[in-house]
Amino acid sequence: MTHRRGRRLGAWCAGLPLAGVSVIVGCRVADTDGVTPVPQLLAFLPWLLLPTGFALLCALLARWWTGLVWGVAVLGLFAWYLEPYGTTTEPGGPPLAAVRVLTSNVEFGRGTPALVPVIRDRHPDVVFVAECEHTCQATLEGDFADTYPYRQAVRAAGSHGSVILSRYPLQPTEGVDGTMGMPGAVADVRGHAVRLQLAHPMPPLPRQLGLWRRELGRLRAFAAAGKDTPTILAGDFNASQDHAAFRRILDTGLTDAARLAGHDRAPSWPSRTASVIGAQIDHVLISPDFAATGAHFLRLTGSDHRALVVDLTLHQRE
Repeated sequence: MTHRRGRRLGAWCAGLPLAGVSVIVGCRVADTDGVTPVPQLLAFLPWLLLPTGFALLCALLARWWTGLVWGVAVLGLFAWYLEPYGTTTEPGGPPLAAVRVLTSNVEFGRGTPALVPVIRDRHPDVVFVAECEHTCQATLEGDFADTYPYRQAVRAAGSHGSVILSRYPLQPTEGVDGTMGMPGAVADVRGHAVRLQLAHPMPPLPRQLGLWRRELGRLRAFAAAGKDTPTILAGDFNASQDHAAFRRILDTGLTDAARLAGHDRAPSWPSRTASVIGAQIDHVLISPDFAATGAHFLRLTGSDHRALVVDLTLHQRE
């Protein structure tokens, strides 16, 4: 009797986590973000291997063969979906210019003091800064007035402010409409027009999933509307490659620069635990005109996001 009770307990310990993980993986298979808490947990999809492994162990100890087969099937799906999403296309034309891009969410401006020395050390050509409120913008524009004479900003308080700093001349654009500021511009990179757009849609909060999807949809529309022009779409997307709404942006032909540089699963948030567990929600997406030769995620004191620096090469279209 005790042995039977123990096997029943082991089956429950295996079945409950397997059921929860299966719902999340099932949404990934169905190419949907589902409803709360699925979108929130999809960002941490690789880490769901832990409860799956625990469930397999419990099923094995309980000799619950159905649960064991179930768990192995879930592991197989993990192996498939942990692969980087999307296709990559190497530029065919000759190189035209090297462009270093930095993107950072400075969390209500609190990470600005740490961002300043990073900019000085890394010498990016274009800087995208989200949650850069009035004080943050004043600091960056004051400290780098000569280095980055061109800028495009949404001037607002708290998380709504943002700015693009550039060594290259900028032609302002309307940007993408959003709850938080998402400025845009067209840069003149050695005589070649390059679309620049900062991304910062609303996060997938339980009661704001519709807004999150709509704002990611607007970023997708921006990406799809300019396929004839080299494009850099960078910032805090509040989404990972495991979110269907983010994959729709990649489906327009853009590629994640971190993936091209071999860092497709490097966590960027939350920075305090990123070395152990986290999600890559900060991205630099590039059109096929660019090659990516390096990517580095950097800890910023005061911010809950890591900064991302990527080295790009703009190529001539064939």
